[in-house]
Amino acid sequence: MTRRLAQVAQKVGVSEATVSRVLNDRPGVSRTTRESVLTALDVLGYERPTQLRGERARLVGLVLPELQNPIFPAFAEVIGGSLAQQGLTPVLCTQTKGGVSEADYVELLLQQQVSGVVFAGGLFAQADEPHDHYRRLADRRIPVVLINASIEGLDFPCVSCDDAVAIEQAWRHLESLGHERIGLVLGPSDHAPSRRKLAAARAVAGALPAEHVERSLFSLEGGQAAASRLLERGVTGIVCASDPLALGAVRAARRRGLVVPADVSVVGFDDSAFMNCTEPPLTTVRQPIEAMGRAAVELLSALIQSGAVPPGELLFEPELVVRGSTAQVRR
Repeated sequence: MTRRLAQVAQKVGVSEATVSRVLNDRPGVSRTTRESVLTALDVLGYERPTQLRGERARLVGLVLPELQNPIFPAFAEVIGGSLAQQGLTPVLCTQTKGGVSEADYVELLLQQQVSGVVFAGGLFAQADEPHDHYRRLADRRIPVVLINASIEGLDFPCVSCDDAVAIEQAWRHLESLGHERIGLVLGPSDHAPSRRKLAAARAVAGALPAEHVERSLFSLEGGQAAASRLLERGVTGIVCASDPLALGAVRAARRRGLVVPADVSVVGFDDSAFMNCTEPPLTTVRQPIEAMGRAAVELLSALIQSGAVPPGELLFEPELVVRGSTAQVRR
């Protein structure tokens, strides 16, 4: 703080006491000097105090990896409504293939002097992806909250669904139906939530053959390809790391002439929109989207107001929703 005062004072040509009065929004400073101090803050790359950012300070970036997976629009709806209740306005930033990157969106949000950023899924969960834009936000002291498990070292508050409990619920359900050859469809190997799910599956299964684990991009097509390989190896139950992956697994079974759930049972993850309307209705592990979204906004609001929230992770309990895509194993 002292270094910042000194640098701004030197840049403007005023005393550190004058800079302090401006930063604390106290009287006794001319309008011209006040504007010069604020401009110097921007030029030097320092964060303006919240009370001095004007109306733009009420903007909050909401960065999503996609909108095709229904879970992300669901989070956007909850988070957007909760931000509005706090008097904050969300700026939706959605990545597209070949379009604006997550780092580009962060730069745009910094230019808009946003009060904070919520990332619901994103590169923070993947160890092998670039993370410099997250560190840029940290250096600028922009409040950030992450939704989903993060890699180590980013040190932002995080809101997550408990992946270990989710896998245990799905696995125990299939075991209760008599399934012994259970396969697992996960995201990339550097994906933090998928790593947690794999560790949990190994713990609950006791011995999980490597050939019963497949990796995929989070898409219906990826799920279909991964599930096809598992079905070739004779699995009778498949646990998937997302609902689109699970729908891909159902398609893979049908393409092989198998019936879900008579021949193979499939469990998803998220319980996103319309999963009760699929054929068959999808058994899945439900994320508590409402509670998680509201918690993320509460954390962000506390950070904006006082910056007093310590880094760490809030884990939310999932719920197994049994529908028509799982059944007793055929003997």
